[in-house]
Order: sequence, then C-alpha cells, then structure tokens
Amino acid sequence: MEKIIPILTKDLHLDWDNPRLAEFKLKKADSPKELYHLLWDEMALDEIVISITAHGFFETEPLLVTKEDGKTIVVEGNRRLSAVNIILDPSLVDNKISKNILDKITPELKQSLATLPAIELNSREDAWRFIGFKHINGAAKWNSFAKAIYIEKVHDEYGISLDEIAYQVGDTHKTVQKLYQGIRVLQQAEEWKVFDREDIAKRRLYFSHLYTAIQYEGYKEYLGIGNVDNENKNPVPVEKKNELGEVLTWLYGSKKRGIEPVIKSQNPDLRYLEKILPNTEAVSALRSGYSLEQAFEISMPSSTVFIENLLASKRHLQKAWSTVTTGYEGDKETLSSAFEFVNLADKLYETMTEIRNKKSGIGNKNRPAPEDIK
Repeated sequence: MEKIIPILTKDLHLDWDNPRLAEFKLKKADSPKELYHLLWDEMALDEIVISITAHGFFETEPLLVTKEDGKTIVVEGNRRLSAVNIILDPSLVDNKISKNILDKITPELKQSLATLPAIELNSREDAWRFIGFKHINGAAKWNSFAKAIYIEKVHDEYGISLDEIAYQVGDTHKTVQKLYQGIRVLQQAEEWKVFDREDIAKRRLYFSHLYTAIQYEGYKEYLGIGNVDNENKNPVPVEKKNELGEVLTWLYGSKKRGIEPVIKSQNPDLRYLEKILPNTEAVSALRSGYSLEQAFEISMPSSTVFIENLLASKRHLQKAWSTVTTGYEGDKETLSSAFEFVNLADKLYETMTEIRNKKSGIGNKNRPAPEDIK
C-alpha cells in the first residue's frame, strides 16, 4: 500500500482537468473564485465544509496527488481540498458561509488544516482504477458527463480497453461502453464544427440527454449509429454530420443563434423527439420553429391525435364539473364559454355519428343516444 504523507496545504493545487468541471465550461483562464463559487453552488461543497468544521479532516481519506509542471496537483479529492481552502479563506466564496459555520472556524481548526494527508503517485494513470471504481460505479458517483470524460481519457490516453475498465469498476450493464459512445458522438460534432459546447443555451451541458437518446432506436437510425458492442471512435458516419448538429441543437440550443433547446425535461421529451425523427413532415415542422409538442402531434397518425385530444377534453370537462359549485362565480363570460363548448361537443358527436353510420352501412339516421350505440 502507498504511504500516506503530510503535504502543506498551500502547496496543493486544484485540478482544472477534473472531469466534473467539463460540463460547466470552466477554463484555466477563469478566476479561482469562479471555480470555488461553482463548486459551492453546484457540488454541495457546503456539506464538506460543515463536516470538516465539525469533525476535522479525516486522516484515513488521503488526497491522491501527482507532480505536473513542478506543481502538486490533486487528482482525487478536489472538493475536499476546496472545502479546506474555503475554511482557511472564507472570502473565496464571498458571503455564502453562514455565521453559524464561520463561528466554528477557530484558529486551532485552521492550524490542523495547514497540512493534509496525501498519497503521491507517479502519474494520473496510476490512479485510474481507484478513481474509476469510486466515481463511475462506486459510492461517490460522478454525473454521466464526468464519467464519460474520464472513461474516454483512460481508454484513449492510457490505452486501457473498455472491457478492462468495465471489469475494474464492476460494470455489468455496458455503462462504460455507452458512456464512451456518447462522449465520442459529442466530440465528433465538435470536430465537424456542427456543435460547440461553449454555445449551448444553458450554463450546464446535460450530457445524460445525449447519452440516453443514442440508446433509443429512433436516434440511432437518424444518426446512423451502431450498437455499443461495436466499439467505434467515430460512431456517426460523416454523411450524417448535419443531422448530428441538428439533434444536438434540439437537445442543447444555441446561445449565438438565440435557439432554446426543445428538450425541457428528459422524460417525456426525449421520447417525443425520437418519434418525430422518422417523420419527414414532423422534422420539417421542428426545423421551421414549431414546438416539440406540435411536431410530435404531426408525427402521430391523425386517429391517435383525435382520440388523445378527445379523451383529454373529457378529462378536463370532468375536472371542471367536479369544481363547478365552488369554482364558478356566476359571470356571463364563463357561462358563454360553456355554451360554446356544448355546441362544439354537439357538432362533434353528430359528425362522429354520421361517420360511424356511413362505415356501418346504416345510412343517415337520427342521432342515436349513447345507450343505443351498438
């Protein structure tokens, strides 16, 4: 087992190449304060600060570090190091720390954090098995984008096969292969310049949208993507370049072009878009600025649209009926709306009756009551 040694906290440097930072578009040129604010706001750094102020830094959980360009870089434990730095200098997150926590930051606590336990490695590569197990399939899981970035690095830079990575992290569901395929699809789009991670409409890139989507048959067919078993560094064929750019714009939008993503929530929006993709008319509508819901409706058979709208109207009417005695205040305008609804429902029923009679060979007869319909 590697030896744990104390290292001066002031000599430890955060890892700007940490996979968890990639989805937030932070670069080394950004100020350290931006990094600390991001960690505090998005990665529950306050919980670690509270833990350290209450119990100190756990000596049994050393940081993993390596030397790069003459600096000691923390390759595992960046959140813990950030929490320590904030305790030593609360101004790093301005006024985000509550007075209750500040009162617990004593000179004795600061002195105890002057050095931190660490294991020094020869290179990042030496740490990949531990980091992979802990953050890909273990107790401290990263989000899907951070996992994918790390898997791609270990596979492409360290030459470790995807099967070996999956084995080392205990993955039995092909998650490693799926994440690798997803990150390569994203990188292909950037290499082809049909997508720019810096241009997305939101602050954060929700990689799970893409990673999940390309497991669905509709997206795979639209983009020409094969199964994850067939490992491919370029999953999307070049003739599908423009389609890939379109799909990513629908998923993430474009700040420069003023385009909002059509995917507002993964469920059910991803499935709606999947149904749209095989339908030329629906895709054209989406390209023309129609909403996802409108394009999805175009993609459905008219009979399905009719039945779903009819049943939805029935549900809404039942809700209105259940609250009429408490919700209707006697105004003329609302009563007029109800009258229009009755007339429209009456015409709908007549037209449906005519269609049914004609298809049944009954001919034109008086409109039957519901109990007479056979």
